[in-house]
Amino acid sequence: MAAAEGLLVRDVTVRYGRLTAVDGAGLTAPPGTVTGLIGPNGAGKTTLCDVITGLRRPVAGTVHLGGADLTGSAARERARRGIARTFQRPRRTGTSTVRETVRAAAAKHAMTRGYPGRTARDRWRFRWDARRDAAGRADALLARVGIEEYAGESARSVPPGVARLADLARALATEPAVLLLDEPWEGLPERNARALEVLLRDLAAEGLTILLAGHELEPVLGVCDALHVLDGGRVIAAGAPAEVRADPRVRDAYREGTPVTRCRSTGGDGPEAAGPRPARR
Repeated sequence: MAAAEGLLVRDVTVRYGRLTAVDGAGLTAPPGTVTGLIGPNGAGKTTLCDVITGLRRPVAGTVHLGGADLTGSAARERARRGIARTFQRPRRTGTSTVRETVRAAAAKHAMTRGYPGRTARDRWRFRWDARRDAAGRADALLARVGIEEYAGESARSVPPGVARLADLARALATEPAVLLLDEPWEGLPERNARALEVLLRDLAAEGLTILLAGHELEPVLGVCDALHVLDGGRVIAAGAPAEVRADPRVRDAYREGTPVTRCRSTGGDGPEAAGPRPARR
């Protein structure tokens, strides 16, 4: 599904006692675009993501999706409205296979989403048909993110890069309006990282609102339509990637942080050497 007005976050402030983690921050992520939320470690990115997904309540500020005010909504309600998220450290619990975890997400979404129909019987028929299709949808999503060969393996034992892509497949299984990705390239070999860039651009072209959170500047330049830079909990720059990259405030923020590297999509190497494809177990 798509939210016509996209994601709007305004004047968010989060405090932990006397510490202000996010200080009046905001961003706009329109439908059909990839928006970056970047900043040095400790800038407040994850905290702001927690506010967007309903995992943390701010002391001030608002979150709107498609024109609806979600500020007071719980995380479950925001997920039902179409906000999906992957985490910096994917969950690796239970004994299920990779396919089963994605199928479970697809089946749960099938039973909770809204369906058309003149009668309750019609709506239930659509719902159960969608649930029966959950396995096929899981296989299609695993193929789309490039890890179909790991479908039958334990979700707990796959390599970290595969676990991250499985987390993405689970998020996509909920047919979100907004996809929030926290450090999506961390632990991915170069081949998978490049494929992920292409996938994100394809998803945006289909109308999805994508928000990327990360601490490195350069790796997101080739995939994002717009960037918002956090430093000390405040947005210090926002706009087109080239403009943000040239902003003196952004250069100052990164002067003591992550070294500037070239974008993967232009053939450059990130700060970490790209390793081989994860070996099968």
